[in-house]
Amino acid sequence: MKKITLAVTALLMGSVSALAEYPERAISFIVPWNAGGGTDAIARTFAAGLEKELGTKVNVINRTGGAGVVGHQAMSSAAPDGYTIGLATAELVSYYWNGQAEFTYKNYVPISLINLDPAAFHVAADSEWKDLNQALEAIRTAPANTYKLSGMAPGAAYHIALSEMLKSQNIDPLNITVIPTQGAAPGFQELVSGGVQLLPFSLPEGRTMIDAGKVRSLAVFSDSRSPSFPDVPTLKEAIGLDYVNGTWRGIVGPEGMPADIQAKLSDASQKVVESEAFKSFMDKQGYGIFYKNSADFTDFLEEKQQSVGEVLKLLKLRVRD
Repeated sequence: MKKITLAVTALLMGSVSALAEYPERAISFIVPWNAGGGTDAIARTFAAGLEKELGTKVNVINRTGGAGVVGHQAMSSAAPDGYTIGLATAELVSYYWNGQAEFTYKNYVPISLINLDPAAFHVAADSEWKDLNQALEAIRTAPANTYKLSGMAPGAAYHIALSEMLKSQNIDPLNITVIPTQGAAPGFQELVSGGVQLLPFSLPEGRTMIDAGKVRSLAVFSDSRSPSFPDVPTLKEAIGLDYVNGTWRGIVGPEGMPADIQAKLSDASQKVVESEAFKSFMDKQGYGIFYKNSADFTDFLEEKQQSVGEVLKLLKLRVRD
């Protein structure tokens, strides 16, 4: 009996020692979007900070394809040993509802939310809409297909943010038609040329046109004004709506990751986000730092999975119940 007890004790001590030594080798950090984009830039800056905190190499791996599905799938199907993590993006909570994938947030271990870029309501400088109330009233009373936006596919993160805001104001989101184009730059070109009447991209993405006096931003979907755009009111200031949404990015691991490793990665993530190097990069690029620990990030994902499903149903883009 004594030998058995000693053997079990040795096994447990070995397990604790192994966890205490994590990480013992390089970590793979999956990014589901192309190199050179905003998500990739944030990932590489974060990875550099994580290397310093953990004392091991963090290799950024771009796994692209399927509108982000390929990379997100790779994150969820990896061995849950802490040596493969990923930078999940807002699309994660849409894939199941629109039929692109079988996984949901439940197939991941949330580690930390690190970023949220609030949507904003942009119009052309010569638009007849001078404030958001005026714009919403026009959208509410106009026939369907009167007003359009572009720069994204229907159901993208910024489209969902706009649609939720419209729904909260008793406006049918389908009153706005999405003209799919690839990205913010062509979207703002369409706005300035008069091809569309509004855009819901973030303020930094509209900086060039805003600074040139070609675009006016009527509100930002944030709880505070942006220091870089101090003249743009929040939704609460503009229409009394306490609502924050846009596109977000967070660190996740595969389901089954040990709680000890999850906690260690979450603590390290917080230190990276609070570091001067990371804050300086995010401020310079105009990205929003929005930190939540693993528990709060779990609640955030649960709420987003549900709310996004409801909006996609309103938009007639939801294919699952």
